[in-house]
Amino acid sequence: MNTNVFVKNLAKQIKTMRVRGAGEIARQAVEALKITAVRSNAKATDDLTIELEAAAHTLLGTRPTAVSLPNGIRYVMYRVRDAATKTTDVNMLRKVVIRSSNEFIENSRTAVDRIGQIGSKRIVDGDVVMTHCNSTSAIAILRSAKDDGKRVSAIVTESRPFWQGKLTARTLNNLGIPVTYIVDSAMRYFMNKADKVVVGADAVAANGAVINKIGTSLMALAAHEARTQFLVAAETYKFSP
Repeated sequence: MNTNVFVKNLAKQIKTMRVRGAGEIARQAVEALKITAVRSNAKATDDLTIELEAAAHTLLGTRPTAVSLPNGIRYVMYRVRDAATKTTDVNMLRKVVIRSSNEFIENSRTAVDRIGQIGSKRIVDGDVVMTHCNSTSAIAILRSAKDDGKRVSAIVTESRPFWQGKLTARTLNNLGIPVTYIVDSAMRYFMNKADKVVVGADAVAANGAVINKIGTSLMALAAHEARTQFLVAAETYKFSP
């Protein structure tokens, strides 16, 4: 497949929610930059840089709220631009793209596991945890808590209009964690049965504000009214300046 077509297809999949989850979106975008570099027939560093800039521009326009995507692309492109000022060896520049892409992807996956370990310490044996949408970080916390020998169950909202809650419920069920699947509008009623709420984030603003799936703010307000602890699990590459 032509590299340009590959990048455009990925961009379409991200826009149409076929690729979902802030972390996965970032990893896929960075992987696309790596594939662009590997498949490129550029003979000069300027030509390769132009191809990468075009791919980055296409990907940046797909999901404006998922800051992990632009942060992932910036992670790679910063190193590309820096290397391009220091070398005229196109193969050397290609190696920079591959190395920085692999670093970001590996670090992002390690971050989710680490969040799971840290978050598990905040889960008490017997806790009922409510969650919203389909957050790999929130799932990692529940998985780690179960692996630590804690009895934990979950209340999962359907998360309309794309029903990401179904993915979360299925994943938790496969992990052996009991799940109660509820309609979004029932979250306040079921909040009385929850000990904690754990959600992910598309972005965390400089003032600490969280941007996430529609309905998250309503869940936070319901948790506040019910005096239920509300936790946000997010990797640092979701921080926005």
